Amino acid sequence: MSTTDTSDTRQRDANEPGGTRGEPDNDTSGGLGEAGAQLSTAPREESPEAPLGGPRLGFFGWIRWFWRQLTSMRVALILLFLLSLGAIPGSLIPQNSANEMKVQAFKDAHETLTPIYEKLQLFDVYSSVWFSAIYILLFVSLIGCIVPRTWQFIGQLRGRPPGAPQRLTRLPAYTTWRTEADPEQVREAALGLLKSRRFRAHTVGDAVAAEKGYLREAGNLIFHVSLIVMLVAFAWGQLLKAEGGRLIVEGGGFSNTITAYDDFKSGSWFGMDDLPPFSFTLDKFTGTYERGGPEHGASRTFEAAVTYSEPGGPDKKDVIRVNQPLKVAGAKAYLISHGYAPVITVRDGRGKVVMSKAVPLLPIDNNITSTGAVKVMDGYRDKDGKREQLGFQAFFVPTFAGAGKGTMMSQFPALDFPVMALTGFHGDLRVDSGLPQNVYQLDTSKMKQFEVKGGTGKAQRLLPGETMTLPNGAGSVTFEKDIKEWASFQITEQPGQGLALTGALAAIAGLAGSLFIQRRRVWVRAVRGADGVTVVEMAGLGRSESARLPEELGELAATIHAQAPAVPETEATAATAASDTEAAKPGTSKPNAKVAAKPGTSKPNAKVAAKPDASKPTAKPDDVKSASAKSAASEAAAPAAAESDAGKAAPAASTPAPSEPDVPDSASTTAEAAAEPAEAGEADK
Repeated sequence: MSTTDTSDTRQRDANEPGGTRGEPDNDTSGGLGEAGAQLSTAPREESPEAPLGGPRLGFFGWIRWFWRQLTSMRVALILLFLLSLGAIPGSLIPQNSANEMKVQAFKDAHETLTPIYEKLQLFDVYSSVWFSAIYILLFVSLIGCIVPRTWQFIGQLRGRPPGAPQRLTRLPAYTTWRTEADPEQVREAALGLLKSRRFRAHTVGDAVAAEKGYLREAGNLIFHVSLIVMLVAFAWGQLLKAEGGRLIVEGGGFSNTITAYDDFKSGSWFGMDDLPPFSFTLDKFTGTYERGGPEHGASRTFEAAVTYSEPGGPDKKDVIRVNQPLKVAGAKAYLISHGYAPVITVRDGRGKVVMSKAVPLLPIDNNITSTGAVKVMDGYRDKDGKREQLGFQAFFVPTFAGAGKGTMMSQFPALDFPVMALTGFHGDLRVDSGLPQNVYQLDTSKMKQFEVKGGTGKAQRLLPGETMTLPNGAGSVTFEKDIKEWASFQITEQPGQGLALTGALAAIAGLAGSLFIQRRRVWVRAVRGADGVTVVEMAGLGRSESARLPEELGELAATIHAQAPAVPETEATAATAASDTEAAKPGTSKPNAKVAAKPGTSKPNAKVAAKPDASKPTAKPDDVKSASAKSAASEAAAPAAAESDAGKAAPAASTPAPSEPDVPDSASTTAEAAAEPAEAGEADK
């Protein structure tokens, strides 16, 4: 296969008609006219340079220049890079939108960096002014680039492929032969063939013009439109999102109202009336763990059996698993974490039960060693009848190692040997101080500790069913045998996720189309020469250099050649071939592996024609060749005579092959050179 040189066929927009010769600086299509125009709708970069002393841009000129820069591909890529770069601090620095407690802990630990981070809005990256500016500029850049390109592409779809340029020999892929078939017959055969290969084809004058690969530009536009869709979906989801968390003990329920959440946050456009009405109850939580091997204690399954309902609808049952949320009324309930909630009963000095409930404790390690607080805020009276508040710091292990076997840390996550240690306080819990409190922590600044005999220090260990008696007749605390489990759920409502997924899939499909589909044009010209023989020329032009274009042109030429076979050339016809038409100029005599038969041999290429009679010399065909090879060979080529008829042979070139052996041609294909190293060469030497 010959090398392809597109230096003379640059695909740029042209204003002059095909075949006319303009000034070099104004020829934007490599001298190919409309046929050499761009094979895409990408905007042409214009040089901002102006001659010295030229007119100034002015206000509107600067606006136009800024708009062109903003909608250029270069600026869009820069903005996309800045957007990805700006998202890095959001993943490394705690964000207020995700966890305000982590943000406060970070501020306490980094007092020097905190003022700088606050000024740069690094604790609120995704809602910061600078991140929003990049986001909006990228959005505008994509729209400003896509809209004109879309209209231009629609215009191309409504139009027809441009007519053939005057000199097809200048195109990167080219072949020619002479045939006795009528020119109209050749054009009809070419038109039918190209349409059957899904080319958009029509006849323009003495040539057939065809184009294929519009899906490349369509894929490019789909990719850019999909980016806009994903940006819109992301913005829509952030503005209208709502998410909150709720810890539910077995047997407890949840109703989707703002007061039922433990924590809640929403987008700026979300209204509290937009919460979808539904409710669910946690019937049972089940967790299984690995009991042997190197993964001892690792979790295996977490399942939360729930019963849910919508207003006016029946109760339904479902099981929520990790990454398998409950979907109801447009919201999703995800299973986030779990733990244990021991049931604790507190009695006052007179034996009256003042509290009996499951108290959820928070795990602090993978074996679910848990801590928390038990608060008795109302209803308690001491032995003298005085109102007082009680508080207990609780430490719970589901699997205790045993007395004298180390600290009180759990050895396994399951309830194999549960033990709880309690430390009691009495006084003021400060729940009425007006300051927010953590329900899992105990404020003992206004409280006194009970002096409890027994146990470890001032804390007493209890097994399920055991009771701790408070001193001085203050009452008792019982660790009930019933130990419940709790599960934490995150309820989210974020519109636009389906739209974002659709945009992502469309972007992948569009990108694949723009990368793997080649847009190309093919022309077939058939004209009758001065000697009455039809000269057939075929040429192709692609948006970018590709080995596929000469191969495809060779396949098309072989098919058309079967219906319009080449004729043997005599000395007279060979001598006048150069003057028949401008389009039938003799080119290089280098054979192409895909189209031409070997000069000096009776073995033609199998892709073009059947093997001729070995007793007759084969006519020299032309080939699909490069523009640079054609221009160099056309100056040095001289006509030679073919000595006998070749019957039906491969497409004949305007210059017949010499009878002497050829010099091997470096442009031949590797397979051909390996099979016939002495036959592939320059025929006109």
